[in-house]
Amino acid sequence: MAAEPDLLRDALVALAAAVVLVPIAKRIGLGSVLGYLMAGVLVGPHALGLITGVESIMHFAEFGIVLMLFLIGLELDLKRLWQMRVQVFGGGALQMAACGLPLALGLAAAGLAWQGALVAGLALAMSSTAIAMQLINERNLMGAPVGRAGFAVLLFQDIAAIPLMALVPLLAVSTQAAEGPAWLAVLKAVGAIAAVIVLGRYLVRPVIRRIVQSEVREIFTAFALVLVVGIAWLMSAAGLSMALGAFLAGVLLASSEYRHLLQADIAPFKGLLLGLFFISVGMAVDFGLVLEHPAALAALIVGLLAAKFAMLALIAPRLRVSGPDRWLLAALLCQGGEFAFVVFALARQAQLLPGAWDALLTAAVAISMGATPLVLAAVERLATRRAQAQREDDAIDDEHAPVIIAGFGRYGQIVGRLLFAHGVPATVIDHDPEQVDLSRKLDFKVYYGDATRLDLLEAAGADRARVLVIAIDGVEDSLELVDRARARFPALTLVARARNVTHELELTHRGVHLVQRETFDEAKKDEGEEDEGSRRPKRKNRPGAPQPAAARPVAASEGAGEFYSKQRFTFVFQAR
Repeated sequence: MAAEPDLLRDALVALAAAVVLVPIAKRIGLGSVLGYLMAGVLVGPHALGLITGVESIMHFAEFGIVLMLFLIGLELDLKRLWQMRVQVFGGGALQMAACGLPLALGLAAAGLAWQGALVAGLALAMSSTAIAMQLINERNLMGAPVGRAGFAVLLFQDIAAIPLMALVPLLAVSTQAAEGPAWLAVLKAVGAIAAVIVLGRYLVRPVIRRIVQSEVREIFTAFALVLVVGIAWLMSAAGLSMALGAFLAGVLLASSEYRHLLQADIAPFKGLLLGLFFISVGMAVDFGLVLEHPAALAALIVGLLAAKFAMLALIAPRLRVSGPDRWLLAALLCQGGEFAFVVFALARQAQLLPGAWDALLTAAVAISMGATPLVLAAVERLATRRAQAQREDDAIDDEHAPVIIAGFGRYGQIVGRLLFAHGVPATVIDHDPEQVDLSRKLDFKVYYGDATRLDLLEAAGADRARVLVIAIDGVEDSLELVDRARARFPALTLVARARNVTHELELTHRGVHLVQRETFDEAKKDEGEEDEGSRRPKRKNRPGAPQPAAARPVAASEGAGEFYSKQRFTFVFQAR
């Protein structure tokens, strides 16, 4: 009976550490995965020593990986995958080979056996889906070539993780005496895979249909867990990876009408168990052993980041990413990934990573994940400086426009289209060379330059203009421009876009005449507007869908009138 309180205490300590550290890690931009790792390091036997039973927790938490791969299989739309087959399978395989083989050769040269070096090199070639996709989404890059290429590579890595995990015991067989005839092991593996295919295609769907008809939700949840755990047990009994069976089952059920119900019921268990797995990985990091080999750890970290960064930048044109974006792609994918921890755990059990290799590789991947935001920030800063150094500011013609727009992003474009649609001329300045070139292709006259420079504002006619619209992205740059404009051009009416409440208060305190929070009005509209006489929410038009003529205040920009009404910019129209 003494083991049960210990298990409960360990679970309590692990979850409490995660509750504290994961939000902190996400808030400072490190991501939830590193938060779980830090929690494990803190409470593990090599730090505070609050938890010592690392192996038991890791064995239990490995079901988080099984559930994650089941959900990946459920989300794998075969039609979409076929449409992206060239980028996913061609580009993804190229990335794995280009990054994995040099890393494997480097590990072999460092003294690791070729079996372990191959497994570890391919595992290190995989990137963190959680971190990379978060950074891509934060920068709105999914519609750009670099975002599409990154997504395709990450998708291939998720698929490639399955055969890589299946490869580990096969390589282990070559280093140890086989327990039975090889043909028997192959026969058991084929039989297990065939059983999963038959179960997923012919038996599971009728059973799910009967359970759904019973209208007992908790039974459906129980069946979903029985399905995944049962298939994992079957594959494990056949000597294969539990995750491989879960992935196959997910793919077979991806076209099922009950796919979303399965996702909704499995996702909470997956998130919790996956978090526990990362905590157990953090607890397994032996920092005493790591500190004994600081040079080896530093070489692993630098070698991992440098090799992947260089190879990704080299093959980027083959992934349809060219120009400066190739460095951005390299920065997004240069880190190690979550699946590396899974592969290292399997390789350690198969004795492919002897001595300190497991601890050193695990620490190197964790640190590389934490360094990714810093590498990306450095690349973006260098790219900005290089673009600014290569391109001089445009000579601005004073067109005597009553309005000057500083920044032509989303907010600046909406304001500009509103003005142009009502015949109000405006001088537009933007400091993003790509945005300037794209706007010119769309027949918008935009000048390249730094709007915070007073000489550029004077050239644009700020001493005679009536309104200055401040729509630049940087909060500090926005406040600096407000201060300079108020001091040099006191007669200007200032309009500014605020990123958040703090920015809004700073702008208001500086005497800006009109402050518009970027998504505040739309957020208010989403809180539940209702049709008159009905409880159903108003049906909103899709972006780009045609609207009735009476509801279209600005013909040049669909939906612009919903954000910024003519009354809101009465002072602008008075400038005509």
